[in-house]
Amino acid sequence: MPRLRAIADVGFQAELGTVLPAVTCSVQSTFLTGAPPSEHGVVGNGWYFRDLGEVLLWRQHNALVGGEKLWDAARRERPGFTVANVCWWYAMGADVDWTVTPRPIYHADGRKDPDCYTDPPELHDELTSRLGEFPLFTYWGPGAGIASSAWICAATQHIMTTHRPDLTLAYVPHLDYDLQRYGASDPRSAAAAAKLDGVLAPLLDTARELGTTVTVLSEYGITDVSRPVDVNRTLRAEGLLRVHTQAGMEYLDPWTSRAFAVADHQVAHVYVRDPADIAAVAKVCAALPGVAEVLDAEGKAAHGLDHPRSGELVLLADPDAWFTYYYWLDDERAPDFARAVEIHRKPGYDPAELFFDPADPSAAKRRAAVALVRKKAGMRYLMSVVGLDAGARAVRGSHGLLPRDPEDGPVLLCSDPALARDRIAATEVKDFLLAAMRTDAGQATP
Repeated sequence: MPRLRAIADVGFQAELGTVLPAVTCSVQSTFLTGAPPSEHGVVGNGWYFRDLGEVLLWRQHNALVGGEKLWDAARRERPGFTVANVCWWYAMGADVDWTVTPRPIYHADGRKDPDCYTDPPELHDELTSRLGEFPLFTYWGPGAGIASSAWICAATQHIMTTHRPDLTLAYVPHLDYDLQRYGASDPRSAAAAAKLDGVLAPLLDTARELGTTVTVLSEYGITDVSRPVDVNRTLRAEGLLRVHTQAGMEYLDPWTSRAFAVADHQVAHVYVRDPADIAAVAKVCAALPGVAEVLDAEGKAAHGLDHPRSGELVLLADPDAWFTYYYWLDDERAPDFARAVEIHRKPGYDPAELFFDPADPSAAKRRAAVALVRKKAGMRYLMSVVGLDAGARAVRGSHGLLPRDPEDGPVLLCSDPALARDRIAATEVKDFLLAAMRTDAGQATP
């Protein structure tokens, strides 16, 4: 990635200390608040909402993030400080000046079409008239690829040149895809990095032309894995997790389960209804192959995860393992959404969505083609393309744990050598960007 490396060449590169869990929503919230998850409350990419009785992932409202945000601190020092947020998480409702975030159109007949949400509203047509519709189906799913990152970079470039924010935040997701599909050590992952470097080049050129300080950072490093771990199936076998059945399909029943897990890459929150069961559940989980550590109340406090949204227990995977959300014991009883790209209905993260069913990719692609024809004809359709156990076994990269070696962790690059240091903690990024603000009229943060 020579274009990114050039930023460090003129400025500096630092080790970036992440937080547990090292996942998108938790770490981005720490970057913007300077607080650990125990304070800002974003304990994962999703959690069990106890007041609703539902597991919800990938929510978008900024009010879910506690603590003072970066832009609030900046405006105390510089009234009128302007901010653009292009696809950083929890964008909706954030007190910024320009917002762009993926937001499909959910039609009443069940169809889902690609689109984005913007604020102000007129920014939507301003961007889509120049760039086309937001390429949602390359942002996630079997078709995830460079097109979504290219759109995000172009949108960021447009906002920087036409609106000139003091701070521009851009989340570019491309390296999540092939690194999870194939693992960090696979040549295809290196190729994905090179491709992204090319897409970033025009944005970096624009930043240089505008005299903008550039900071590049990531939430985590992705490492090689080979073992999916089915926590919920174990809890079910022990009589702790319950399901309810509709139309022959089994659904997780969080209301009556004594214990269940919300899987999130290499971390899982285990919610235990009766405190008297916590020790027994911890023992069951600790005995499960692939579980490296079970954090109780004391362990959560030590890792900055002692928040009411956390599970009573938090599981950490072995370095080569990751947690599935699967709770059914027979694939014939799996809910229909299990075989679809359905990030909001699954009670846990599912990286198998990155593949056409590895058990028979050709058949999965044919089903997708038929579903698209039905969609275009205005008929109901089911995009059944995701493999279950075969999909889980295909995953080769994951994240979520604190890195065992700095070589496996995230980095921070900055074009301003005056700000140089060897290591920056995730909780220090907010203050670091405020310091950059004081020495420069603005900075872009891809």
